[in-house]
Amino acid sequence: MDKQTTLKDTFVITGTGLHTGKVATATFKPAPENHGIKFCRVDLPEKPIIAALADNVVDTSRGTTIAVNDIKVSTIEHSLAALVGCGVDNVLIEVDAGEVPILDGSSKAFAEAINKVGIVEQNAKRDYFVVEEPISIYDEKRQSELIIVPDDDYRLSVMIDFDTKVLGTQFASIRSISEFSNEIASSRTFVFLHELQQLIQHNLIKGGELNNAIVFVDKAVTDKELSDLSTFFNKPNLSVVEEGILNNLELRHPNEPARHKLLDVIGDLALVGQPIKGHVIATRPGHSINTSFAKQIRSIIKSTRTSAPKIDLNAEPVYNINQIQNFLPHRPPFLLVDKIMHIEKERIIGVKNVTMNEPFFVGHFPGEPVMPGVLVVEAMAQAGGVLILHNYPNPEDYTTYFVKINEVKFRNKIVPGDTLVFDLRTVSPIRRGIIHMEGKAYVGDKLVTEADLMAQIALKPTN
Repeated sequence: MDKQTTLKDTFVITGTGLHTGKVATATFKPAPENHGIKFCRVDLPEKPIIAALADNVVDTSRGTTIAVNDIKVSTIEHSLAALVGCGVDNVLIEVDAGEVPILDGSSKAFAEAINKVGIVEQNAKRDYFVVEEPISIYDEKRQSELIIVPDDDYRLSVMIDFDTKVLGTQFASIRSISEFSNEIASSRTFVFLHELQQLIQHNLIKGGELNNAIVFVDKAVTDKELSDLSTFFNKPNLSVVEEGILNNLELRHPNEPARHKLLDVIGDLALVGQPIKGHVIATRPGHSINTSFAKQIRSIIKSTRTSAPKIDLNAEPVYNINQIQNFLPHRPPFLLVDKIMHIEKERIIGVKNVTMNEPFFVGHFPGEPVMPGVLVVEAMAQAGGVLILHNYPNPEDYTTYFVKINEVKFRNKIVPGDTLVFDLRTVSPIRRGIIHMEGKAYVGDKLVTEADLMAQIALKPTN
């Protein structure tokens, strides 16, 4: 699916927070294009919104927690995994507490609810992070490693090894993210008994129940310890079954722990903020290295977005200067785009050759010619005008006007002899004649100007 999606309808999940012990309700609502996944703390006066992005991660000690201005939402990974696994791009999750319900410790209830209400395709195109070369991260202390390599789909392979006989080495994989609901969603979180005892002692799992985690027993346990656990969880007759698991539940898969770690990787890498095309290979993953990897990928995305487009300036243009005049009403000396090198529905790359013959150099400035920044923005806007009207069968009947300019940054001077390359992308589809574009201008590999542009299409007046 190449178009963005959202939920067809709202659904509600209610349950207890694992660490807070508070009953919480999470309401999943449809969201507009390019919204992404965001959480809203509706229990607080200003109803602050926190985007599900790696930049906002503040804690990974017992799950993944994001925050903005000290407003937190924790244990978000299972819900995020379900949204990514079910192919949902845009959703607003309203929570009335600081923690998403743990439920049975898996993504099962979230995925079932998503599949029940269904998803709807939107108009905007998905902006994939396409892996073009291997990216990796390594944690020497934990001997954890994540690598992502090129692939046509989103594929994951996970190996876990906790140096314990009760689990041994386990492996889980899916060849496509479309396998998530059937193969991964129901896999529950797990904990070792000694970790559980420490959490209880430190009053850190107020909402913990033996039905929301698999408890592995990796050391000898006394009758008193079992009795204490039975009392804490109000679960009589606890014992250790032959496989080294408390008898509170049965495994849903022989390799359920590895599958759950794969689930966590999907949930944490949702914080990249874009759907992924690549094969993730994870060894001993955990929330800390997962979210660090998401931050690393986001950093790569940001650097890529500030990289000049790779075009051959000597190639035949899509539109030359004469053809551009069929789209724009501008004429020399105010026609500031010389050729269009690439155009598609949502992107355009244009070129302006800056020469000393430009009339504005007469007064800007004598002895130090510099292209006025306002004209660089105007040139970007003209390229954007071609992008807009390229999609109309009779472009000569329309013209475009600026509505708004935001986030303008002039990073470097443009001087005679420079070749300006404009790269504009639509932020959202045209609605009611309004188009929102993100524009960048480059000289060589150097970003010189960027701006957020909004324009309106209007019919030319008739005589």
